Amino acid sequence: MFKVVSYVGGRSSAFLTGRPSRATSSSKIHWASGASCQKSELRCPPTDIPEMPSCNFSPEEYKGMSKAKIIEIRKQICNPMTMKVTYYKKPVFIHQGYMQYLWDVDGNRYLDLFAGVATVSVGHCHPKVTLAAEKQLRKLWHTTHIYAYPTLHEYCEKLVSYLPDPLKVVFLTNSGTEANDLAMLIARLYTGSFDIITLRGSYHGGGSMTIGLTSNAAYKYPVPSSLGCTNTMCPDVFRGPWGGSHCRDSPVQTTRECSCPPGQCVANEQYIGQLKETLATSVPARIAAFFAEPIQGVGGAVQYPKNYLKEAYKLIRERGGLCIADEVQTGFARTGSHFWGFQGHDVIPDIVTMAKGIGNGFPMGAVVTTSEIAACFVKGLHFNTFGGSPLACAVASAVLDTIVEDGSQKNSLHVGTYLMTGLAKLRDKYEIVGDVRGKGLQIGVEMVKDKTSKDPLPAEDMAEIFEDVKDMGVLIGKGGVYGQIFRIKPPMCITKEDADFFLAVFDKAVYNYMERR
Repeated sequence: MFKVVSYVGGRSSAFLTGRPSRATSSSKIHWASGASCQKSELRCPPTDIPEMPSCNFSPEEYKGMSKAKIIEIRKQICNPMTMKVTYYKKPVFIHQGYMQYLWDVDGNRYLDLFAGVATVSVGHCHPKVTLAAEKQLRKLWHTTHIYAYPTLHEYCEKLVSYLPDPLKVVFLTNSGTEANDLAMLIARLYTGSFDIITLRGSYHGGGSMTIGLTSNAAYKYPVPSSLGCTNTMCPDVFRGPWGGSHCRDSPVQTTRECSCPPGQCVANEQYIGQLKETLATSVPARIAAFFAEPIQGVGGAVQYPKNYLKEAYKLIRERGGLCIADEVQTGFARTGSHFWGFQGHDVIPDIVTMAKGIGNGFPMGAVVTTSEIAACFVKGLHFNTFGGSPLACAVASAVLDTIVEDGSQKNSLHVGTYLMTGLAKLRDKYEIVGDVRGKGLQIGVEMVKDKTSKDPLPAEDMAEIFEDVKDMGVLIGKGGVYGQIFRIKPPMCITKEDADFFLAVFDKAVYNYMERR
């Protein structure tokens, strides 16, 4: 049961029960259509925010560098991109974390619903994973694949036990970008072809090769990058030209009308038609691969019609290409219904890439493929100094064990569904909440100027809501081609009480914005 905490007047930098307070006004609410209404007319206006769920963990007192000094170094010594990607007008200075919570240098607690960009899978400083890391640190930090060390082989055997046949050969890397870069090379070697197809809005890494796979202008530089990469239309059933209310595998569907005949998805047929058009016009008769995230991550939790990947894989294989599932964000039980995102599409890829949640924040990635495909790679010599180090393998092995022991997959499904259902009610309540989607704890909330035009909510408006949510004690992410999507991808240990707290905070933040608008 939440304790209700009333707001005090005005904006305050002090936290009440783990978050700062904020006053509300009595101004009218102005909708995108130009109409206005008194706030009392808004159905179910939010009242007071409940207290953040209790936590029995006490962070250490921060005695380090001042915030002013941190910002000075960040601006002058850290690379300029560090400031460019800094979230919030008033940055959050993180000091410590435990499970689903983070504390800043002033001792304020935040509910972390972004998990270091969908990376902290089982919880910040999870005791089981921390213990495994400590034990390995005392034994052996580093050696390489030129020696046979137990942790490497124990982990590889354990990892492939979670994957279907014939996906049983593992290459270990340090990141998702490395994993996708390696998958590109393997696909081109195996097929003898060069061209690779990805979906618009995708993100597959920021390296000189993987930036070609990535289809989002924000991550592009005006230099030649990875020739041979072609983008095809993303089958986005909310923002795309086709879609209905039964298209995607999600507890929440779009509000678009659906008039498809029984057993037929017209939207899927249209998007597959666009892929056929790309194959007919933009690539050679034989291609190397097709990359797709089972649910787009940076793209904003974009989901495809239910049979899209199955039909796309068939078309790609007819052209001699390999089908590659980028599980960097969807893997390791995050989608709830399955351990891997591709399993929700009833497909088996030729190559699976993974990172992020694999190590709960420890830098690690992997490529898993078949023995036949892997055999092509011995044509040359490939070596990764740090990939699959003893420490990385010990941590990653503990993560797999913890996912099972803590019931993380089941929790992702139940809490994620509960959270999406609550967000769908806010979508129905507010004109600017256009779409809610996802599976498990891979959730996107698409913000629009109004539901009729679906024009993306401008960046400055997004920032207002984003900042307000943070000031009330919750950290979320942003994404989408136009930066119009709030991304919710928390550690998989969050509770329904955490979800209720966030729903109240998000409701209040959107309401505050509508009052100002």
